[in-house]
Amino acid sequence: MADQVVRRLLNGAEIPVLGLGVWQVRDGRECERAVAAALENGYRLIDTAQAYRNEASVGRAIRSSGVPREEIFLTTKFYPGSRDPLAEAERSVERLGTEYVDLYLIHWPQGGPTWAWSGMEKASEAGLAKGIGISNFSAAELQELLKVSQIPPAVNQIQFSPFEYRRALVDACEDAGVIAQAYSPLGTGRHLDNPVVGRIASAVGRTPAQVLIRWAVQKGLSVIPKSTHPERIQENFAVTDFQLDADAISALDALDTTNQTPDALSRSDMWWS
Repeated sequence: MADQVVRRLLNGAEIPVLGLGVWQVRDGRECERAVAAALENGYRLIDTAQAYRNEASVGRAIRSSGVPREEIFLTTKFYPGSRDPLAEAERSVERLGTEYVDLYLIHWPQGGPTWAWSGMEKASEAGLAKGIGISNFSAAELQELLKVSQIPPAVNQIQFSPFEYRRALVDACEDAGVIAQAYSPLGTGRHLDNPVVGRIASAVGRTPAQVLIRWAVQKGLSVIPKSTHPERIQENFAVTDFQLDADAISALDALDTTNQTPDALSRSDMWWS
């Protein structure tokens, strides 16, 4: 992937460090415009999910963009309220209008961390997914999965920001060769008004959003901020030409509210338990 900062996955594929997430983006014109703006501004990672109900719009925007499919890293996620990851992968690629996705994740570990994995492996073996992985899995759940997997997960997509600094979980992923990927790096906007973030942004001449995204990048994660505004989509991508110094990193680290947890979500957030 030319001109992209990437991380290499266990399967040898390269995943861009920066991408666009489309959680809570309405199906139709809103989603198509967001994806189009991202691709026009150089993004090559687009992240959707069966539960988002906007895969068809993502696919239309990709086809209309003029960017060759092989240059785009496309992720979708298995909704674990369904029972057959292989069948759902077939439906996803049909909605997306593509022959494959680059990454297929279990969206969360509903029903336990291992039961769906054989179906994920079947989706990979069928050529529907070049890589497979997980999302919202804790360090303990990752270890359970590794004990039974024939194909190890390539990615664990997790809620991650200075305020949700899941350092022990990221360390567990790295120890297993699994790339951690950050969703909600801006806290769905909640973190943008924090005075510490604002002070650092003023000092480096950047926006609060850019500081939060850059922090996650410097922690070694792939990051998928969500926006529907073209100017913010462009702004969120412009984070590779500056560095946060050690003092700024330490100040942001200190905002953590999770005690650098190995868990993927707080117990109250685990709606599937």
